[in-house]
Amino acid sequence: MSYTEEVYDRVVAQNPNEPEFHQAVKEVLDSLKIVIDANEEKYRAASLLERLVEPERIISFRVPWVDDNGKVQVNKGYRVQFNSAIGPYKGGLRFHPSVNQGILKFLGFEQIFKNSLTGLPIGGGKGGSNFDPKGKSDREVMAFCQSFMTELSKYIGADEDVPAGDIGVGGREIGYLYGQYKRLTGLYEGVLTGKGLTWGGSLVRTQATGYGLVYILDAMLKDHNMELAGKTVVVSGSGNVAIYATEKAQQLGAKVVAMSDSNGYIYDPEGIKLDIVKDIKEVRRGRIKEYVQEVPSAVYTEGKGIWTIKCDIALPCATQNELNLDDAKALKANGCFAVAEGANMPSTREATDYILEQGMLFLPGKASNAGGVGTSALEMCQNSMRLSWTFEEVDEKLQQMMNNIYEKISDAAKRYGVEGNYVIGANIAGFEKVADAMLAQGIC
Repeated sequence: MSYTEEVYDRVVAQNPNEPEFHQAVKEVLDSLKIVIDANEEKYRAASLLERLVEPERIISFRVPWVDDNGKVQVNKGYRVQFNSAIGPYKGGLRFHPSVNQGILKFLGFEQIFKNSLTGLPIGGGKGGSNFDPKGKSDREVMAFCQSFMTELSKYIGADEDVPAGDIGVGGREIGYLYGQYKRLTGLYEGVLTGKGLTWGGSLVRTQATGYGLVYILDAMLKDHNMELAGKTVVVSGSGNVAIYATEKAQQLGAKVVAMSDSNGYIYDPEGIKLDIVKDIKEVRRGRIKEYVQEVPSAVYTEGKGIWTIKCDIALPCATQNELNLDDAKALKANGCFAVAEGANMPSTREATDYILEQGMLFLPGKASNAGGVGTSALEMCQNSMRLSWTFEEVDEKLQQMMNNIYEKISDAAKRYGVEGNYVIGANIAGFEKVADAMLAQGIC
C-alpha cells in the first residue's frame, strides 16, 4: 500500500461520517501520488501527509441568541484552523443549515491549496454555523452575529486568523460581526475581510470570485487557441459568484443563457438580463423564478436539470457536488467542451473523472475560484498599510493573480507528465509551497 493510500485510510477511520472531507482528501492525495512517490522517504520521515490532513485546531461552540418573539435559540458554531504553514488562517464563514464539522473540514482542507495558489502568505481555515439567515429579521441576524463573534473573537486576529464571508454571510453579516469584534477587543484591524468600503473594505471584493473565475477561464481558452467571445455559457446559482461570473462573461462577449437557485432554473435563449437578476437577488432577496414574470423569452423549470441545457461552457457556481456523472454526460452530449468551477468542489469525483476522460477542459475550484480569497488577502494588505487602491488597481491585480494561477497549474501538470490535467496541476502546485514551508519549520 502506498503512503497516500495509508493516509487516506487513516483519514476515513479517524473521521467517520464526514463524506465531503473524505472526498476532498482522496482527490488531493490521488493527485499528489506522483509527487509523494518520488519523495516518499523524506515525507514519511516527517509524517508530512498525516500532519497535512489533520487540522491544527478545531473550535466548536454554542451560539445562544434571542429571536423576535423573545424565544432563546441555540445554534452550533465552528472554526476549523487547518494549516498556518505559509500564513495566518484565511477562509470564509458559512451560515447555512447544512453546516457541520465535516463540511467545514472539507472546505478548510481545500482552502490550504487554494490560498497557496494565490501566491500570497495565507494559510487555510474555514468556519460557520448551522444558523440560517433566510427569513430572519435584521435584528435577529444581528443578535446571532454578536453572539457568534463573542466566542469566535477569542481565536482570531489580523495576524492569526482572518475570516471572510461565504454562503449566508454577506455585507450585512460581516458588518455585525466586525462591530462586535471591535466592541469586544477595542481593536480596529483587518480581522475580517469583505468589509464595507467606508470601514476598511476593498473595491472588487464583491465581484472577485466571479470575475476571477472568468479571468482564469479566459486564460485557459487562450492557451488552447480559443476565446470566450461568442460562446454560450450556463451558470448554476444566482448568488454573488454566479452573478459576477455572468457579468464578466457577458463583458467578454459570451452569451449566458441559464442561471438557477435552490428551487429551480431559468433558461433565456436571448441571454440573461443581469440587471433583472441583480434586482431579484440583491435587492428584493427573491427567487429566480420571478425572472420569467419580467422576461417573456425566459422559461422557468422547477428542480434540477440546468446541465441539460445546450452550451459550450459550464460554470457550476452554486454548492458542493451539484454536478454529478449524469450531468457531466449530458453536458458532453450537448457539445460542452469546458467546465470551470466557481463553487467549492461543485463536481462529484465521478463527474470530474468523466470530464477529464472525455478530453473536456476542466478547471478545479481550488484554482478557478481563488479570486475571492486572493482579493480578501489584497484587502488585508490595504488594511495593514492604511490605504485604499482604486477599482482598476485591484482588478488588475486580480486578473494578474488568476493568470499566474493558470500558469502555475499548467506548468505543474506539464512537469509531471499530465499536461492539460489542471486538477493534478492545481493540487501539486498548491502542495509544493505548503510542503516546503512545513518541512522548513520542523515538527509543529
